[in-house]
Formats: sequence, structure tokens, C-alpha cells
Amino acid sequence: MSCAICQTRREKRFCPAVHDRICPQCCGREREVTLDCPSECIYLQEARKHERPRDLSQLDPAELFTSVEVTQQFLYDREPLLVGLTFGIAKAAAAERALNDRDIIAALSTLARSYQTRVQSGLHYEPPPVGAAQQALSQELQKMLADYREMESKHLGYSALRDSEVLQGLVFLVRMAHSRTSGRPMSRAFLDFVRQQFPDKKNELVAASGSNLVVP
Repeated sequence: MSCAICQTRREKRFCPAVHDRICPQCCGREREVTLDCPSECIYLQEARKHERPRDLSQLDPAELFTSVEVTQQFLYDREPLLVGLTFGIAKAAAAERALNDRDIIAALSTLARSYQTRVQSGLHYEPPPVGAAQQALSQELQKMLADYREMESKHLGYSALRDSEVLQGLVFLVRMAHSRTSGRPMSRAFLDFVRQQFPDKKNELVAASGSNLVVP
């Protein structure tokens, strides 16, 4: 039988994205480009093992917010913030199946630019994310930040979290997302990495209510 995509080469593997059998060449060429590959696909998982890390030097420096310094000390001091933001991504993805790495990077970058404006000028400007998936993620992250500040206030009597620290946290995740995604249009390599950080949180990820804050 011929491949369900090219109709030319012989089919050799079942593709869960098209629910039919395709050839290895189409699988490799169309994977996460025109095919919305599910994370459990064994061919996708095998391909990721052999992918080279992305060359971030090819990206526009503005996409990586190179003017924002993220120190090791910050990562240590604000680990709960980073865990909370990461958990927010995982929770949004559990509720929005269409979310992919590009959506995550776009939403994180938009939110980071908003906080960068706050830090530099004091102005609060939040351009709406493009698309329902990005909007849902942005709302989840902002709710997590509100929960974080509320919890700090309960424990300390005030919120010590500064906008500059939120910016650093968002930029750290933007850079991590760029480094872990394959760069293909439908890639979820970074998202799958995020999901792996919360293997025992499945019930919490799909919960419709409750705090987004996760303290390790």
C-alpha cells in the first residue's frame, strides 16, 4: 500500500496524526510542520533523541531579551516563582490542547515585554495575546502571579516580589523555551519537557480552580 500523504512511496509506519500509514520520508519531512504529532508518538520521541540543540545565535537578540540579566542567585532565590510559572504553563496546556511551543514563547514574550515596560517606565501596558491558546496561557500566568503575591502577603505581611523579578522569571522561561523547542511550527518539545516536571500533578493540572502556586 502507498503512503497516505505522498501516495507514491510505500507506507511503513502508522501515523497517529493522520490515523493512517505513511512512509518514513513524509514522517520526517512533515513531522510537527503539517502534522500535529501527539507527544506519545514513538517516532516523534525517537527523533527528539537525535535532534541537535537549537543554535540560539541565529535568533534575533531581542527575542531572547539579552538586555535582561538572569543570575544564578536569582534562580536560587526565586525558585518557587519559576516553579509556579512553569506549573502555570503545564496547567494551561492541560486545559488547551492546541497550545504548542510557539504559542508559549509568544505569550511569555508578550508578558515579558509588558513587565519590561513597567520596569523601565512604570507604565502598565498589556497588549492582548494573539489567539485563544496564547490568551488562555497569559491569563493563567497572571493568575499565578497574583496568587504568588497574595501568598507572600499572608506569610510576610506584604508582597516582596518586584516587577523586575517577574521580568527575570519570564525571560528565563523564554530562553529555556527557545533552547528546547525544535523550532518547527507545531513543536511541543518544550511543552513536553514542562509536563515532565510535574509527573504527579495530573489532577491539579486539570483542576478548574485552586492556587497555581507550587512551592517545592
